[in-house]
Amino acid sequence: MTRALNAGRVTFAALSVPNYRLYYGGQAISLIGTWMQMTAQSWLVLSLTHSGAALGGIIALQTIPVLLLAPYGGVIADRVDKRRLMVALQSAMGVQALILGILTISGAVQVWEIGVLACVLGLNNAFENPARQSFMMEMVGADHLRNAVSLNSVLVNVARTIGPAVAGLLIATAGEGVCFLVNAASFIAVVTSLLLMDRSQLRPSPPAARAPGQLREGLRYVRGDRDLWIPLLMMAAVGCLTYEFQVTLPVMASRGLDAGAKGFGFMTAAMGVGAVVGGLLIAARGKTGLRPLVVAATGFGLAMALAAAAPTLGFELVTLAFAGGASITFMSTGNSTLQLAAEPAMRGRVMSLWFVAFQGSTPIGGPIVGALMGVLGARAGLGLGAVTCMIVAVAGAIALSARRERRSVELQDAADGVEPVDQPPHVRGRVVHGEGRSRRRRYAKVAHQRLRTMVTRPDADSAAPEDLADVVRMSAVKRERDERTAVGGRRRAVDR
Repeated sequence: MTRALNAGRVTFAALSVPNYRLYYGGQAISLIGTWMQMTAQSWLVLSLTHSGAALGGIIALQTIPVLLLAPYGGVIADRVDKRRLMVALQSAMGVQALILGILTISGAVQVWEIGVLACVLGLNNAFENPARQSFMMEMVGADHLRNAVSLNSVLVNVARTIGPAVAGLLIATAGEGVCFLVNAASFIAVVTSLLLMDRSQLRPSPPAARAPGQLREGLRYVRGDRDLWIPLLMMAAVGCLTYEFQVTLPVMASRGLDAGAKGFGFMTAAMGVGAVVGGLLIAARGKTGLRPLVVAATGFGLAMALAAAAPTLGFELVTLAFAGGASITFMSTGNSTLQLAAEPAMRGRVMSLWFVAFQGSTPIGGPIVGALMGVLGARAGLGLGAVTCMIVAVAGAIALSARRERRSVELQDAADGVEPVDQPPHVRGRVVHGEGRSRRRRYAKVAHQRLRTMVTRPDADSAAPEDLADVVRMSAVKRERDERTAVGGRRRAVDR
């Protein structure tokens, strides 16, 4: 019982922050409404036009503003109070849903009006999402950030399961317009949660002063930091060609497995369940950094490959559950890694590029995946996603190896320029803990050379390579003891 309670505290650690609890409750209501509107909007467009091309055009109108304007939205997020910006933009989203609901219920709605309102929603998302992503750090701090991002991903997938189901019932009984009105009302919850927050408990980043060239400055900043542009490029590729499930799953269900609409529903549900379970596991035990991101991409690629080759619907459901968990792991790890690596004044611009890589690439990737399936068959879409993940994982592993080599050279250069007795404690610590694990790797010779620079020459010459780490530890302990003795002697001399 105690172990279960402790696991629960770790898994839901971010909910111990009162402001995040408020925000999470508001988002739970609002996200269900958002998925209801997305489902009802697609159904309404198909009912009015009976055209898949028209539906694709509406989706493009909603996502193209993200691709074009989200980077500038990150600039705005870095300049202003993020909470106030979110209040204004979330309120505008509610107004958009209200207008669409009134037009639909009145029977006067036209396809071009849906397109205009979809474009307005896309413009809003381009500015709201960077602010919301970077606001997470201000709510929970660095200690709970990874957990908060993972829990938010779980919430999105729970809402993705509940929202369309509720929308289907309402469409059948009351019509699409009611779904839009319910979504409009749901924004009251999230706006209220933002207004009720205890502002004294927030950790706002200092706003960036308004100046020309801030967007270019953000791009230069990202380009100059490997810990930022490598995860961004990894997500850009995977987001463009792997996360196109709204294109790949319906075709796989209907043509690849002959499972029909019912099978498609089961496939979507399987991914949702896997994403929820994966999100909870990551919330409890997840890590950040390039290495976990490479591992997540590898797992995602393997799951997608199995899903592409699945011979039966039952096997497909199992593999899609694993794919859902891997997708959340990859997304949450990359999101947390970027937020922790970015400077506070740049976090909005960095997260806007993340949003572009994840969602803004849909107008590019969707047609590519659809065209490939038209030529090579229904399984080619999932197969392309698998290949993309594996290529990204290999590229990430190469970058990780290059970074390790570069840091090894930097530490060697630093050690060569400093006398052994002057090595600072943090350098001693990095060498001892890092090189102790490098003895059996191809860095062993360099590692041992660097360890020898950490100790006095008689000790270094007499010690065997496998004992060097212990020699460094003893040397550090002896040096610290001598320093304390010297300080104590000076204090006694002063007292006399």
